[in-house]
Amino acid sequence: MRRSSVLVIFVLFFFFCPLHAQRNYFDAWPAGDDPIQVGEQLAEHFVTSPHQYATATLHYSEVVAYYGALRFAQATRDDALSQALARKFEPLMPGNAEDARIPKRQHVDDEVFGVVPLELGIDAHASRFLDYGLTFADRQWKTPLPNGLTAESRYWIDDMYMVTILQVEAYRATKNPKYIDRAAAEMVEYLKKLQQPNGLFLHADDVPIIWSRGDGWVASGLTELLISLPENHPMRAEILNGYRKMMSALLKFQGKDGMWRQIVDNDEAWPETSGSAMFAFAMISGVKHGWLDAERYGPAARKAWIALVGYIDQNEDVTSVCEGTNKKNDVAYYLSRHRRTGDFHGQAPMMWAATALLAESAEAKQEVQ
Repeated sequence: MRRSSVLVIFVLFFFFCPLHAQRNYFDAWPAGDDPIQVGEQLAEHFVTSPHQYATATLHYSEVVAYYGALRFAQATRDDALSQALARKFEPLMPGNAEDARIPKRQHVDDEVFGVVPLELGIDAHASRFLDYGLTFADRQWKTPLPNGLTAESRYWIDDMYMVTILQVEAYRATKNPKYIDRAAAEMVEYLKKLQQPNGLFLHADDVPIIWSRGDGWVASGLTELLISLPENHPMRAEILNGYRKMMSALLKFQGKDGMWRQIVDNDEAWPETSGSAMFAFAMISGVKHGWLDAERYGPAARKAWIALVGYIDQNEDVTSVCEGTNKKNDVAYYLSRHRRTGDFHGQAPMMWAATALLAESAEAKQEVQ
């Protein structure tokens, strides 16, 4: 047999053998787990959902759910969904019916509101949304600290998402490097101060507890930043290293059920969906973009997604979402937190994860090029 014939047979065997097929970890979903179906149900449910809290201003958890639904609509090119989300937001524009709900404080939990008009503007190429969203991004750096960071910096791990996603979105909308530079500088400083030797993050310096959703904000913030941070950015290597260190640590603490616990390193803690969905989003994105080894992280990310879909009830509400949690140096406090159903803290990252599963892989992009 000629050497060329042997080579052809080997290539065909490798291409069609089960081992090769299994390397695409984000395909051939069990019934009901397809991310297009799940994401569509969650996004359409969000469109018809009332405001979650009766407070005067829109809560950040609703903001990031808006963002998740908009990103999913873009990924699926669902113009009807995009338009429905734009109509839902219209009352929140200045001078309209619900403008009393527009956050007013110069605070990370309020400024993140700007992510929604920025994403709407990117989707619809509408300058009125973009200009409005930029007012929040620019106000955040109106009076920066001597080290160049926003004066809103407080060194809570939540900020590693809340601050950076707003600046990343401003960069995506304008391509002005000042926005991505702000986000990168903020992230590097927080990594230096808050990342632990094991790769994870304490809820606070005075609370040595690894709270799932808190670390979820970190994982998601790192992921969103890396998606848009230029390959030649001087801070990219440090940020990517912090991300990989965190993902490696999370892999060790994933439960056999595919979930992560309310306290990540505590076997007595209950499986919690918002943090688990954020970790899944980060791992899925890492595999898709080539930041993580697919054979090591692909099965974990797939297992997490399938497990998480099982926590969605018949009303398209995500269950077992930890209620809002303040910091407290008391393990029992975290273990006894109430589990909520339909909380936007959980709805949002499930839509992020669904969208990430639909993203084109790095390998596919290279083939096109």
